Parts: sequence; C-alpha cells; structure tokens
Amino acid sequence: MIVPGSASQALAAALADHAGRPLATPEFRWFPDGEECASVPDFEGQEATVVAATDSNDAFVELLQLQDAVREAGAETVTTVLPYMGYARQDRAFEEGQPVSARAVARAVSTGTDRVILVTPHEPDVADYFDVPVDVVEAAPLLADPLPAGLRDPLFLAPDASAEGLAVAVRDAYGGGETDFFEKVRDYDTGEVTVTPTDADVTARDVVVVDDIIATGSTMSEAVAAIRERDCGDVYTACVHGMLAGNARTKLAAAGVTRVVASDTIEREASDVSVAPLVADAL
Repeated sequence: MIVPGSASQALAAALADHAGRPLATPEFRWFPDGEECASVPDFEGQEATVVAATDSNDAFVELLQLQDAVREAGAETVTTVLPYMGYARQDRAFEEGQPVSARAVARAVSTGTDRVILVTPHEPDVADYFDVPVDVVEAAPLLADPLPAGLRDPLFLAPDASAEGLAVAVRDAYGGGETDFFEKVRDYDTGEVTVTPTDADVTARDVVVVDDIIATGSTMSEAVAAIRERDCGDVYTACVHGMLAGNARTKLAAAGVTRVVASDTIEREASDVSVAPLVADAL
C-alpha cells in the first residue's frame, strides 16, 4: 500500500497508479501545543511504501510517525521513498562542533524502515549514512521532456563542475546541444555564493541552466543574469527539486528566466514532470 506524507500527495497518487498498488488516506491533525499526529486508519496489507518529501523539520517528524503508524497497522515490510531529502547538503561538518546533519536524519529514518529510495540526492554519498539498503533514482533526464522542441543551438549549463553530469543527462535526453558549467565558490562562513560566467559563446543561443535543486534562487538568478548580459536567446532553468523558497520565483523572473522546469519531488507550481514512473520501477 502506498502511504503519502502531506507534502507528497500528488506524487504518491501517481506512484500508486504506476505501480498498481492501493493508496492509503492518512489523517493529519495537530494538537493545541503544535504537535502533529499522523495516522493511517485505512491501511491494509503487510507491505507499506511511505512516500514523503522531507522539505521541512515538520515533514521529518511526520515521516517518522507514518513509519511507526504503518508498523502499528500491521506492515511487516516498510519501504521509505524520499523524493526530496532535506539536510542532504549538510553532508559534512563545515566547522568544528557542527553536526553532520545528513547523517543524523538518515539514521533516524533508518530506524523505521527496511529500505530507502532516494531521488537525486544533492550529495550521492549521503546514501552511505543510512543503516538500511538504499536505492538512488536519477531523475535529471526527465527534465528534458517539458523543454520546448527546437531550442536554438542549445547550451546546457551547470552552476558548477560538480553538477555538469546533470546538464549532460538533460542534454542527452533532449537529443542535442552542448554542455558547460560556471565556476561557483561558496563562502561557508557567510553563505554567500560567487558565480563566474562560462566562456562559452551564448550569442543568439537558447540556454538551459540545470541544477539538482533551486532553493532560494539566488545562485541560479545570478548565473542567469550573467549570461543574459551576453545577448543569449531564451533562458530556461531546470531542476529536479524545485524548492523555490520565499521569493525565488520572482528572482528568476527578474533575472530573465523564460520558464522554470522542475519535477514533483517537491510539489510546486513548476512541477512539470513526475518521478513516479522511475520510483515505480525501483520498488
């Protein structure tokens, strides 16, 4: 049975359809002190697949409750699908005395499940932090489908060298174009990011800037503004995880983005493509 977290209802429904499995209808209620109670009163069967993007601290607590609830309801086997894993960017201690937050949450999630499926984690090595088997699903190629046909001599750009593989995956799925990347330097003391434009010729070319996540939109909008100054064609941004927190969407529009493409790992207006078929194959 597919059991959705409150932040992944559409994805869970699509997954149930693709996998041919029944869909549970959890109930979520909050007590006056702010504590949540997530329950699965209509759960049936001995196998549960909990689908929950952990895009907030509350979502993590809710996931742990759902894992425990399906066990209480009789599930003997639990698979946890993390479409988006929060804290995956905190994969190491950046300063003395800081936690490895990705490790802490992975260990917590592991206590209530027999298996985990991750969708394009920010740092692939976070899979090693879980105490149960982990399958990683790479969703970047799906981002090519919503892009318009006939892009003009397209250039697929990553915001830094580590993300160039994502740009290559989208380019290959699209069926043509070149790839390149910006130089990005992050100051971990201030959190500020400096982006140096690529030397690639973008004149009259359509550009697709590809990353795994757009959170605040600051890095992406800075990258877009840099190439907009060089007489490029249309600019698209594509990401697996469209967090788009705060005024991120406005930042991107102000920088000159024609369209934002994202998957439904985080359910937002820009969720143009579903990872459900990929996750269904991994179940």
